[in-house]
Formats: sequence, C-alpha cells, structure tokens
Amino acid sequence: MNPMTHIKLCGFADEADANRLGQIKALTENNIPYLEIRGVDGTNIADLSREAALQFKSELDAAGIQVWSIGSPAGKTQISGCFDDDIAKFNHLLDMAEIFEAKRIRLFSFYGTNGDDAYFDEICRRLNIFCDLCDKHGVIPCHENEKGIYGDIAERCVKLHQAVPRLKAVFDPANFIQCGVDPLTAYQKLRKNIACFHIKDAVMSDGEVVPAGKGDGHIAHILTDFAKDHEGVMLTVEPHLKSFAGLKDHTSMKKMPRHIYKDNNESFDAAVTALKNILEERGLSYE
Repeated sequence: MNPMTHIKLCGFADEADANRLGQIKALTENNIPYLEIRGVDGTNIADLSREAALQFKSELDAAGIQVWSIGSPAGKTQISGCFDDDIAKFNHLLDMAEIFEAKRIRLFSFYGTNGDDAYFDEICRRLNIFCDLCDKHGVIPCHENEKGIYGDIAERCVKLHQAVPRLKAVFDPANFIQCGVDPLTAYQKLRKNIACFHIKDAVMSDGEVVPAGKGDGHIAHILTDFAKDHEGVMLTVEPHLKSFAGLKDHTSMKKMPRHIYKDNNESFDAAVTALKNILEERGLSYE
C-alpha cells in the first residue's frame, strides 16, 4: 500500500439520529469528519428547504464537518413515471449540493425495469440528462447498486458505466449480497469505475445486514486492494442495523437478528467501530 494513502470516513448520520444536531454529535463522538447527507430533522434532502439547508450548513461548519456527498433518491422512481418531475427534483438536489458544497451526488437507475434491456436506452437517456445537469454544477454523479433497480447486479452496472462513462460507481457490498451477487466478483468487474464505498455487510444465506466484517462482503480484502493505488478513499458508514426501537414485538418474530442494539446511536457506533477494526487490522490509515 502507498504509505501516503489515507482513507476518509464519512457517515449517513441520519441513521444515528434524525435530528440534525444529534447527527453532528454522532459524527463528532466517532471522529468522523464527513457527512453523506440524506435526511435532516426527518426531511429527505430532496425536500429540504433552502432555509433549513443554510441553517444546517452553518452548524456543520461550526463543528468542522464537511458534506462529502448528497445522498439523494434520484432515480429511485418508476421508469414509467414522468421524468420531468424527476428533473425538477434533481435540480433542487443540485441546489442542495451548492449550499452544502458537496461535489458528489448519488443516484440510481430506476425501478420497474425487471432488468429488461428493452428499457436500457431510456435509462441511459435519463442518466445522461442527470450527468448534463451535474456538469453545470461541477458535481460528480455516482450510481449506487441497489435492489430492484436496473443496476442491481454487476453485469448491468458495468453496462451502465460503459454506456454513460461520466457516471461513477458507489460500491455497496450488502446490496450486491441481497441480490445474490458475490461482492468480490462484482468488485473485480467494477473496480475501475468505483469512486467511493457504502460500508455495510450482509449474510449471503438470508441477506441480513450485519456489521462490517461479520458477513460475506469481503470488505477487508476489497478495501485493502482498492487502497493500494487510490489515495483519499472515501468510506461512508451506512449501518442498516437493527435497534430495539425497531423491533415492535420480539416474541412474534420468527428469527431474531444476529446483532441488535438498544437504539440507533448504539448501532451507528457499532458500525463505525467494526469498520475501524478492519482498517486497523489491515494497517490502513484513516481520518
């Protein structure tokens, strides 16, 4: 590994606390200097007002936290839907990127395709429009592999990146696992397209999300390999772990989760600790 390589830690802090000040607290206590912004006081970033955004930006600045990316829901819409509505919302998201000084925005490749290549040209048309809008704002569009969208498995993700080369990849191991895809195989196919990682792990047998290193995501191997020739690798912690607050009736559950926590703050802390343990065991420096 290049000794100058530094991994940067980021977080979806709305998984620790819906409240914006609680998010700052969770990031600060875990020594995470970057935020991938998705929800603020229970409002999705796509619906956040300029006034609320400016207020949160001033609070983040005071805490020394930078917004790395806009964790937008763009492209998590039906391919049969009105794309004009998507464009209007995307323009608002890019306004949010300007306010928060974020240089990246994540997006998706639409529901309702069932992986059918008959939709491919229309998907690419829409993604290229998103890319054009990003170019005007100096923002990098990053496609996340996700269950139920066209780009859910590695082969279709590769096809998208080949057709829309301005599109970078957000690599999410757990999402691949939940689609029955081995993350290591997917990584080998997508390595050259990856801009950043969403860190969550899962178990192949049933898709349950677990702390990093506790599932079948090959996270330690993938991060070690990627860090060999990439500086400033950004890892966004996205816990998706179970808390007691989310388990309304424990006795009625057929299968208890492998890892559960008393609240969202505890699950966020556990997810961060699991990732840091992997990095330290592999001798990967981070900040």
